[in-house]
Amino acid sequence: MAATFELEVATPDKLLVKEQVTEAEIPGLEGYIGVLPEHAPLISELGIGLLSYKVGGKTHSVIVSHGWVEVLGDRARVLASTAEKPDQIDAKRAKESLDRAERRLKEAGDWDIARALKAAERARVRMEAAAKTGR
Repeated sequence: MAATFELEVATPDKLLVKEQVTEAEIPGLEGYIGVLPEHAPLISELGIGLLSYKVGGKTHSVIVSHGWVEVLGDRARVLASTAEKPDQIDAKRAKESLDRAERRLKEAGDWDIARALKAAERARVRMEAAAKTGR
């Protein structure tokens, strides 16, 4: 059994992660997907959440939202609409996004409720990740 697999995390704009990892936990649309070396092949829609992975016993993370994940025995590819590392998060901006989304959910109007819910979830995840890094 292989001890590692290659993890790639990319957006349309950039490649954030390309490393040999021992494990990964990826937010799927229906819940988190745990991935170890030689995982069975799968394709899943990506959810909103904190993708974590281990390199040399140390845990790293990336906040991802929307897109796809493909897992093969020797690699996992995450193609996300948005992705950022916790130390890149502007906590003030994330809080403002959450407040705005929550206001829209409370107000009557022509707001797209599904979009506001996704924006609120994305902002909450960003704020939680920023808090863990002390930002």
